[in-house]
Amino acid sequence: MAIKRVWIEEGCTLCGLCQETAPEVFELGDDTAVVKEGVNFDGYESEIMESAITCPVEVIKYEYK
Repeated sequence: MAIKRVWIEEGCTLCGLCQETAPEVFELGDDTAVVKEGVNFDGYESEIMESAITCPVEVIKYEYK
């Protein structure tokens, strides 16, 4: 199954781990990490899942099509 949506819930600590794991998908904003606009998640499923699993505060979420 393909990932259709990725988001970051409240509580991000700006550790930068998601950006290291999936720089094509995530970037650091002023107050939180953000999902880059216009990203096609196809081809980045494993990086997105790894980012969600390794997030120390478990705020990275995704859902399948």
